[in-house]
Amino acid sequence: MKVFLTGGTGFIGQPLTKSLLRRGWSVTALVRKPDTPRAQALKKLGVQLATGDVTERESMRSVMSDTEIVVHNAGQYDVGMDKAGKQRMRSLNVDGTKNVLSLAHELNIPRTIHVSTVQAFGETGRQLRDETFTRQFPCRTIYEQTKTDAHNIALQYQQSGLPLIIVCPHQVIGVNDHSVWGYYQRLFINRIMPPIAWSPNSLYSFVELNDLAEGIALAAEKGRIGETYLLCGERQTLREIFYSWRDKPGGLNMRFWLPTGFMAAFFSLLEPLQRLLGLPAFLSRETVRLGATNWYYCSDKAKHELGWTHRSAEEMWSATIDGEIQLLSKRKNQNLLQRLKPLEMVD
Repeated sequence: MKVFLTGGTGFIGQPLTKSLLRRGWSVTALVRKPDTPRAQALKKLGVQLATGDVTERESMRSVMSDTEIVVHNAGQYDVGMDKAGKQRMRSLNVDGTKNVLSLAHELNIPRTIHVSTVQAFGETGRQLRDETFTRQFPCRTIYEQTKTDAHNIALQYQQSGLPLIIVCPHQVIGVNDHSVWGYYQRLFINRIMPPIAWSPNSLYSFVELNDLAEGIALAAEKGRIGETYLLCGERQTLREIFYSWRDKPGGLNMRFWLPTGFMAAFFSLLEPLQRLLGLPAFLSRETVRLGATNWYYCSDKAKHELGWTHRSAEEMWSATIDGEIQLLSKRKNQNLLQRLKPLEMVD
C-alpha cells in the first residue's frame, strides 16, 4: 500500500508513521521543511519526504496522485492563543482539511482517513456517548470550533462520495506532549505545580499516544468506508487523574478545588505573562473552560470492528510520567522555563 500522510512530524504523526510502516506499507509524508530534525527522523525510518503544505492545495497534487491511502493527520492544537494564532489554527485545521479532502476526491483516492476529535461532537454531560451522539452545547474554545468545522467538511465529502473514514480521539496523552497536559506533567515533575485545580468531577476519556496511533492505522487498514470511529480510553474524573499521580515523584497533590470563575479570572491575568516568557498560554481561560467540560465517550465500535485495544488509565499515566522523568536527564543545562517546554526531538 502507498500511503500519503499529513502531520507526520507532529506529536501523533511520529508514532502513527511507525504503525503504518509496521504493516509493510510505503509512506510518503508531507513536510513543510524537509531539513528539520523531525522530518529527517521520518526519513531515517524509510519514509519518503514530499515538500508541501496542507494550506497550499496544489503543493500536494503530484505526490497524492500516486497513492492508495491518504491519512490526513495534520492539525494544530493549542489554547489561550492571540488573534494571529487563532487565524493560523483556522487556516490549518479548516482550510487544510478542505484542501486535502477535496484533492483526494478529485484524484479518486480509493481510501482516505481524516483524524478528527470527539470535541467535534461536543460536551457529553454525565451520560456515556458514542458515534451516534449529536452536539448539544456550543463550542467553548477556538480549537473545538475549528475542529468541528473541519469535521463537518469531512462529513460533507463522505456524503459526496469520497471513500472516507473518520477517526475521533479524545485528548492524547504521551511523553513530550505540547498540550496543556504535557505542561502540567512537567510542572509536576519539576515540583512547581501548585495544589489547586477546578471542576474535580469533570469526566474525561483520554487516550494514550501509541494506542491512538495503532487505532488510526487499524482504521486505515480495515475500517469501513463511510464510518466514524471514536478512539477514547478509560473514563476518569479530574480528581481521579491527579490522584493517580500521587505515587510519582513530583509536586504537591491537589488539595484545593476552586470555583471556575475565579480560576478563569486568575488565568486571564497569566496569559500575557506566559507569552512574554516565551511559553504558550497553557494556563488560560480556555483551559478552564475545557477543564469544566465533560467528555464521556466510549470506543466500543472501534474495539468490535477494528480489534482496537487501549491500556488502562493507570498504565497510561504511569508510563507517561516516567517518560517525562527520564527526559530530565536531557535537560541538565536548561533553565526552568526551558524544562517546561517539550524537547525538539525524543529518541
